[in-house]
Amino acid sequence: MKDKRKVKRRYLLYYARVYDAANRQQIGNLVDITPIGAMILSPTPIPEGQRMRLRIELSDEVAGKPYMDLPVRAKWRRPDLDPSKYDVGFEIESISEEDVGIIGKIVEIYGFRDNQPA
Repeated sequence: MKDKRKVKRRYLLYYARVYDAANRQQIGNLVDITPIGAMILSPTPIPEGQRMRLRIELSDEVAGKPYMDLPVRAKWRRPDLDPSKYDVGFEIESISEEDVGIIGKIVEIYGFRDNQPA
């Protein structure tokens, strides 16, 4: 299957906790993020098409606020290598310039480095 990705996926070395902003229940941990989408490792099989607001915990290194809320729609899910977990892909439906900058800092600080010359 051909990857339709427009922005290169950047896996993270640090898995921030992610919550459903509506009920403040943890739904999983952030695996990767771009300004257009995110992947969460979750113990819950979140249905495709479900809309929600993800609340992502932020460290002091990346932002001057404790969390970022993003309106998202679940695009896909698949079983993780750990059979008790699911990988869930979300499309970010809208995002502020401030949050785009925060995502850039997350990737800069916690993203795996490419093995390509600069």
